[in-house]
Amino acid sequence: MSRITRRKFLGLSALALPAALGADSTALETTTLRVTKLQHGPGPHRFVHFSDFHYKGDADYATEVVRTINELAPDFVCFTGDLVEEAQFGPEALAFIRQISAPVYGTAGNHDFQSGLPFSDFAEAFAATGGAWLPDRAAVLPEYDLELVGFGRRGVNAFAAPRAERQILLLHYPQVANGLGRRFDLILAGHSHGGQIRLPVLGAIVLPRGVGRYEQGSYETPGGPLYVNAGIGTYRIPFRWNCRPELTLISI
Repeated sequence: MSRITRRKFLGLSALALPAALGADSTALETTTLRVTKLQHGPGPHRFVHFSDFHYKGDADYATEVVRTINELAPDFVCFTGDLVEEAQFGPEALAFIRQISAPVYGTAGNHDFQSGLPFSDFAEAFAATGGAWLPDRAAVLPEYDLELVGFGRRGVNAFAAPRAERQILLLHYPQVANGLGRRFDLILAGHSHGGQIRLPVLGAIVLPRGVGRYEQGSYETPGGPLYVNAGIGTYRIPFRWNCRPELTLISI
């Protein structure tokens, strides 16, 4: 995490929080998945949104994530970046993506770019599910009259005219929603991890750049309604407190 606000300066003490509360505190929820339900239409179609895997070799947890997604029986799945931090973990992480039993559509996060893992590897794994790897691309799902648009290096320069009645934008940095120059029916993002450590009243005490006020959950933005997923992995601080990893089940 890289940005600390003055208001949340006391968050530095959070590094000692687990010890102060006891290592077995029920607030330490690093691998206890929660499923958040979001109604964004009348249904009957549903999809799962997840983000920020940051896979580092915890195969048991990854198996639980995949099992939970498959048990939710979504029509498709959306991923908004940061599958891995290091290329060495890429093959195993992508093997878990292939085990998801619905089409998976995704775009890249900053760590996916930085890892050096070839995007062709992502494309093959996502295509194997029936989905697609979408940085700077879009995919039309005609059965839902829906277009999924992936935000990538080209940013808004890659946007084309809509090809379906509804458009959902997949991006990594939530704050990007402020400068899109057009509106989407729904924007999905990650990157924030919900702060990983959240204190009552104050909320997230440390957030990465690119989040702004969009810590987690639902917001209205200039680019359209935004949902920020709290992610399923961790970064730098290898635990969560009062911020369980999240899968979002969205009805459209």
